[in-house]
Amino acid sequence: MTDPRYTKLAKLLVGYSTKIEPGDSALLDMIDVPDEFSVELMRAVREAGGTPLVEVRHSRVTREVMRGTDDAHAKLVREVEMYRMKRVQAYIAVRGSANANESSDVPSEKLRLYSKTLRPVIDHRVKKTRWCVLRWPTPSMAQAAGMSTEAFENLYFDVCTMDYGRMAKAMDPLQSRMEQADRVHIKGPGTDITFSIKGIGAKMCKGDRNIPDGEVFSCPVRNSINGVIQFNTPTLYAGTRFDNVRLEFKAGKVVAATSSNQAKLTEILDTDAGARYTGEFSLGFNPYILSPMCDILFDEKIAGSLHLTPGQAYEECDNGNRSAVHWDMVLIQRPEWGGGEIWFDDVLIRKDGVFVPKDLMALNPDRLK
Repeated sequence: MTDPRYTKLAKLLVGYSTKIEPGDSALLDMIDVPDEFSVELMRAVREAGGTPLVEVRHSRVTREVMRGTDDAHAKLVREVEMYRMKRVQAYIAVRGSANANESSDVPSEKLRLYSKTLRPVIDHRVKKTRWCVLRWPTPSMAQAAGMSTEAFENLYFDVCTMDYGRMAKAMDPLQSRMEQADRVHIKGPGTDITFSIKGIGAKMCKGDRNIPDGEVFSCPVRNSINGVIQFNTPTLYAGTRFDNVRLEFKAGKVVAATSSNQAKLTEILDTDAGARYTGEFSLGFNPYILSPMCDILFDEKIAGSLHLTPGQAYEECDNGNRSAVHWDMVLIQRPEWGGGEIWFDDVLIRKDGVFVPKDLMALNPDRLK
């Protein structure tokens, strides 16, 4: 018997997140996901009148693909993937690798080549399709969250099938404030950083691009960041874990950076000219997600968190920065994580992870659950 939660999640992804309609084609990118859920997702697409196109991948195979890549191979993959992506109106990716570090021993130059060459496929997907990306719960994710497998699965389905429509209404005032703001000042232990978001705009994330969701993002004006930020959560990039990342900015550029893996951090920030500038600033507030698990689709939505992102900017909130890197780094500001403050134009927006202005209080955990 199929788990009824599979059916509920599949219908949410098809009916709410990607809004598949009769005549649409949808690419379902299934990576280490149970066949039962792939079947439910296919059925949901068909019930909506769409045509599912299914790709089944395995992370161990993908590791070997990248280990042996070269210019000719990566370009061929890009051509095939781009042809397919241009023929669909919707894209749903479900990623369930049991080992988040599967690609950690892929040579850095291979990872850079592969990601740079295939970047146009991602850009087309983001700009031209209705897309949604999510993880699938695994024992390794449960371990990272410090939970049993069963308890984490229950949390996962609570988070992924929550009422995102109600959350969206509560996001409106925050999006408006970010659209109108100029100066941002972030303070906390080891952190004192300022930048401008004037004229950049803001975008709410309400379950129609990522699941789980719960953030509103903007982007720093490219040359405006000054100061230092000390991240207090682990971060995973290209299969490698980093702890205690500290970035120092001057005129928008990372001029000093330290972490638990100094050589690899420097290597990534030197990927290209844009990797040392930022492409996103966001506030997270999903009430069900409280602790990091080294999975950015969850960690960037942690209640009382923010993230700042070296690398590529999104077109929706674009500061012009371009890079093969897009690395979300998370800082939690709830009291048990050291606290902190966020100010917009000398107005206190959030203190110790709790929104202060009356119009933003609906985004606090006690109101969203």
